[in-house]
Amino acid sequence: MMTVATPYFQQDSEIALLNGEYTDVFSLLGMHSSSDNKGLIVRCLLPGALSIDVLNAKDLRKVASLEQVNQQGLFAGKMGRRVKPFAYLLRVQYPLCEQLINDPYQFDSLLNPDDVYLFGEGSQLQTYHFQGANWREHHDVKGVHFCVWAPNAKQVAVVGDFNLWDKKRHVLRHHPASGLWDIFIADVEPDQHYKFAICDVHGNEIIKSDPYAVAMQSSPHNASKIPNLDHYDWQDGEWLTERASREPHAQPMSIYEVQLASWRRSGDDGQDYTDYSQLIAELVPYVKEMGFTHLQLMPISEYPFDGSWGYQPVGLFAPTYRFGDANGLKAFIDECHLQGIAVLLDWVPAHFPRDPHGLVRFDGSCLYEHEDPRRGEHPDWDTLIYNYGRAEVRSFLYSNAYYWLNEFHFDGLRLDAVSSMLYLDYSRTADQWIPNELGGRENLQAISFLQELNARMYQCFPGINMIAEESTAWPGVTQATSNNGLGFGFKWNMGWMNDTLRYISSDPLFRRYHHGELTFSLVYAFTEQFILSLSHDEVVHGKGSLLHKIPGDDWQKFATLRAYYGFMWAHPGKKLLFMGNEFAQRNEWNHNQSLDWHLLNYTPHQGVQDWVRDLNQCYQQYPALHQRDHYSDGFQWLDCNNADDNILVFCRFGIDKQQPVVIVVNMSPQVFHHFRIGVPTDQSYNEILNSDHRHYGGSHVVNDATYEIQATEWQGMPYSLVITVPPLGCSIWAPEPHELP
Repeated sequence: MMTVATPYFQQDSEIALLNGEYTDVFSLLGMHSSSDNKGLIVRCLLPGALSIDVLNAKDLRKVASLEQVNQQGLFAGKMGRRVKPFAYLLRVQYPLCEQLINDPYQFDSLLNPDDVYLFGEGSQLQTYHFQGANWREHHDVKGVHFCVWAPNAKQVAVVGDFNLWDKKRHVLRHHPASGLWDIFIADVEPDQHYKFAICDVHGNEIIKSDPYAVAMQSSPHNASKIPNLDHYDWQDGEWLTERASREPHAQPMSIYEVQLASWRRSGDDGQDYTDYSQLIAELVPYVKEMGFTHLQLMPISEYPFDGSWGYQPVGLFAPTYRFGDANGLKAFIDECHLQGIAVLLDWVPAHFPRDPHGLVRFDGSCLYEHEDPRRGEHPDWDTLIYNYGRAEVRSFLYSNAYYWLNEFHFDGLRLDAVSSMLYLDYSRTADQWIPNELGGRENLQAISFLQELNARMYQCFPGINMIAEESTAWPGVTQATSNNGLGFGFKWNMGWMNDTLRYISSDPLFRRYHHGELTFSLVYAFTEQFILSLSHDEVVHGKGSLLHKIPGDDWQKFATLRAYYGFMWAHPGKKLLFMGNEFAQRNEWNHNQSLDWHLLNYTPHQGVQDWVRDLNQCYQQYPALHQRDHYSDGFQWLDCNNADDNILVFCRFGIDKQQPVVIVVNMSPQVFHHFRIGVPTDQSYNEILNSDHRHYGGSHVVNDATYEIQATEWQGMPYSLVITVPPLGCSIWAPEPHELP
């Protein structure tokens, strides 16, 4: 490239600028005092321009015409005898049009020192308010402030629809102390696409999506989008106020887990995604009618690969395009709240994918991921692990959690794959990991991150639920951080799930040898605040549907499944059921299509759906079934040793010990007549639910009458009843006058 020194540029500066190697572009472009301080000079780089005039921004009068320095688009000129900087516009003549633009290099930085300090300290909760693309008004000019963290980059430019994707037009200002780059651009529009063009630490040009983008292009494209200006007017103020005053552990929690992409598709061919307006009309009333208290959404942060189900997100701050925009999501959550339904979000801070437009080696270095592959790479998923010890990465993740809870009013976060975060040797052979500084296998940085995350989210949003999917016996997952716990509100009970699914998969003839798989969970049921989960993970990858796991003919399969659900709803712990399980879907879940809703045309499937609905109603109506879920005084075995008959009998208590609920579960196909059970109170008892009722598709071995208690001690109780126990059934009893409406 041939250049010569001019009154406006040093030759080496001009070369570096044109080659994209000049780091401090703001010191060169824009308006500056002349070298003798006796005037002003304006310099700009606008490739393709034929001529440029400088206009006074106040009255649009021409101040000067700039001289074209070279054919690469460098222009410069003196501002006459003016010595005091002034606001100006550039009138740019291109071959086919004329444009009037605000020169971005005349604006100073919008970064707040306090924000920058907290970001670098690792304690910033609202990083998204100053990083990414945010609408601002600067010196009475409206535009977008772009900011990105790339401390090892040699140069960063924003490219997009507004500058013909030319990396020379909008080079960002470098802040070496923080590693941030920023620029204010006035001449942009909502929903325009953009990316960051980065000259990385090795001098290579890489193109990245914005880590803080709040909207992204539809797949397979991956550009970020400038936020639109549509405001959403929330209507759920009363819900949020009440939420803050509630104690979640004493409340009923029955969670319906949903993947929005496959709950119910639309379109003539049934392959279109259902948008938020349709979900408001269909999903919300369905969840309410079924009696679920909570809706848990599988990840909705933007993800490029449908087959990841959202668990490999690239745009953590961007709600996926698949179902509509951010305001559509807000309206959906708002409607859930107005209908009394809490909404939880599946959140993925354990790892991120290697998509080249994402976080991987963002500035050419290991910025978000740990540099050592023994800590920075996940061997199972071929993904990367966040560097939880890096302050800026912690600010990024804290801010993302805060963003979903604050901006979208989610009622809690369920953290995926927590076990993989806690252990340095997770799914690794002996030569694939290195111990921590204490010589152990615990990831001390991840532990600290989780403790701080939970403490801060609960402090900022009283009444929310932070939930861990943690599959090991890590102690204190739901213990307070002040007691050296991780500080979660709830933990999925993976042990209960594995044991009980193994039990129902066995033939009834041999279940006597597996009886402990139903009872063992009560050995540890009160060591953590548990959620009993039958999630999507149990009906994929060749595992078959829940119905498919159960041996026998259809009658036995459906009866066993109903009895199993009855046991689950009566067992201590909150509940979670994946979509489709509520009506006994026969096939494995397929993320590429709707659930098999046509099955509800058949009585057995309708019966299971009705049973789940009535279980939810019963669970909410009777405090004994939810108030003391996490305390041993809320549960008592009456008979846990009847392995030969495959029968369990137990009692649940609420705060009011005079209103117990007694549960009988029979996992054999035999009917037991004249079966005596103990009861704790001197009252008449009714069978409030029976899974064998004909309404649910059963054989109708039921107990219709009100049963008077007998003063016969039984099963450690002062009183008893003699009942009939249904085959492969669950029978639930409560004293009068409580009856299910």
